[in-house]
Amino acid sequence: MHSAQELVSQLDALASLPTVYHRIREELDSPEGSVTEVGRLVCADPALSARMLRVVNSALYGYGGQVETINRAVQILGLQQVHDLVLAMSISSVFAGIRPENMDMYRFWRGSVMCGLAARSIARGSGLPSADRMFVVGLLADIGHLAMYQLVPELAWQAQQAAVSGSEDVAAAERRIIGCDHAEVAATLADHWRLPASFATILGAQLNPRLGGESSFDAAIIHVAGRIVLADRDGEPSAAAAARIEAAVWQQLQMSPDSFGRVREDAELNLAAFVALFFPSLAAAHHHR
Repeated sequence: MHSAQELVSQLDALASLPTVYHRIREELDSPEGSVTEVGRLVCADPALSARMLRVVNSALYGYGGQVETINRAVQILGLQQVHDLVLAMSISSVFAGIRPENMDMYRFWRGSVMCGLAARSIARGSGLPSADRMFVVGLLADIGHLAMYQLVPELAWQAQQAAVSGSEDVAAAERRIIGCDHAEVAATLADHWRLPASFATILGAQLNPRLGGESSFDAAIIHVAGRIVLADRDGEPSAAAAARIEAAVWQQLQMSPDSFGRVREDAELNLAAFVALFFPSLAAAHHHR
């Protein structure tokens, strides 16, 4: 059996976040953190700069082509938003080299972007000040599956098949067959990468938001967003998918199951554009198939 720690330490040889991300993180954590220094760090990476300007001027932020320089982008967005954006872009580049055989990478990242968009939509509807941060947490929600398919592909496949046959859910099958579930692996990875502390808590509690402590509200958001991705993948009607979410989760979010379909539509609206924005090479390859 494998522990989440063991899987993540193996993954570390394959995937680590770029230096620029860690430098920006240091600026964010430092009392003297400066917008100018963060702008300089981003500018030092031309590919990152170009992508950041594309994202800031995209429908995700709605500045419609008005932001022409990185310094302006950093001033408008602020340090936390820039940190989160660089993290989102780093994730796509770090995992670009990881292509497990049994995994359709376009479908995987499409689901991850959809989870991020759905999480952001729910967070905005709840009036959360950090709604855009939930996009990044949603983008990371399924990263544990990617690690499992890379490191223990046969076992990950067996767990998936057990879930498809309907005898147990995928997380229970993973715990029985692998020794840990994808949420634990995602949380361990977030810890290992020294992401903001709440990320690991939210990712770890995404299957059972009650366990999220102070972050249980955010974990409930990711829980619902994850169910939207599954409904999309399986072609399940929104009403049926919403009915399988515990009443306590809806109560905590102060939402009704009827809102599932609306959030799903909202996430689908910009989905293709954002997959192309964050995962350009995958989107292009998919388009040419």
